[in-house]
Amino acid sequence: MSFNLLRTGGDLLSLIWAGTVAGCLYALGALGLVMIFKCSRVVNFSHGNVAGLAAFLVYGFSTGSLLQLSWGSAVLLALVIIVALAALTYALIAPLIFESELTSTIATLGIGLIAQGIIQLLFGADIVSMDLPIPNWHMTLLGQRITSYDLTILAATGVIVTGLFLVIDKTRLGIAFRAVSANPFAAEICGLSLRSVHVFAWVVAAALGVTAALLIVPTTFLSSTTVSSFMLQAFAAAVVGGFSSLPGTVLGGIVVGILVNLFSFYVSPEFSNTFLLCVILVTLNIFPNGLLERGTGSRV
Repeated sequence: MSFNLLRTGGDLLSLIWAGTVAGCLYALGALGLVMIFKCSRVVNFSHGNVAGLAAFLVYGFSTGSLLQLSWGSAVLLALVIIVALAALTYALIAPLIFESELTSTIATLGIGLIAQGIIQLLFGADIVSMDLPIPNWHMTLLGQRITSYDLTILAATGVIVTGLFLVIDKTRLGIAFRAVSANPFAAEICGLSLRSVHVFAWVVAAALGVTAALLIVPTTFLSSTTVSSFMLQAFAAAVVGGFSSLPGTVLGGIVVGILVNLFSFYVSPEFSNTFLLCVILVTLNIFPNGLLERGTGSRV
């Protein structure tokens, strides 16, 4: 019995570690959703499909399907394209945002379908694989197997989240973002440009989506629906952490990652999406504004 207990404990620690790593990816995807929602009150349902398009562009640019570039150059070019697409998307729906938040949210669904159509037009319905150009090694720490991929995700998440919070907390643009998020009408009266802040949020969200897509693809295959399916977990992370809280989103991503891992291992991976929907419903009933609703709060 003691052996079974040790084995169960080892499994639990491994699941928590793997869930934390996956949760960092969910947090990166969710931060993009929350950035846009905080300043424009739009839930960007095109986030996953656009990020998926970015992953396919990197694949096409680095394998010769579209161009023959180095991996770094392929990422840079794809990022430029996706950021431009995000700015164009905002330009198209900006009039709707100022008229109706619901209408502009629905419009993002259409944009997401267009992005998915572009993927299928350029790359078809084929399933491909894409790896990160990182050394393949692993180590054992406290009985847990830690890979270079795990450390890459944790490092990338730490750098990106820290950089984002510093920008929002220390720069003039970040201060404008906080002001618009808190009270758009008062911010506009004070002379702030709502459109400039919105463009900032959409561009940053696009970059976060690209990063999350490139990091998640090596763990699975790449298809026209892979990243958009992954964004369901990111959406759940945003709900659990709170659409009005960037720190809560990071916490929500880790919580969702761990819960999904535990459920998939101890219950069934086939019903993980159903479990996520249940988590969303329970969270909305108990913590409608996220897990940090009763916390001390944060300026971001």
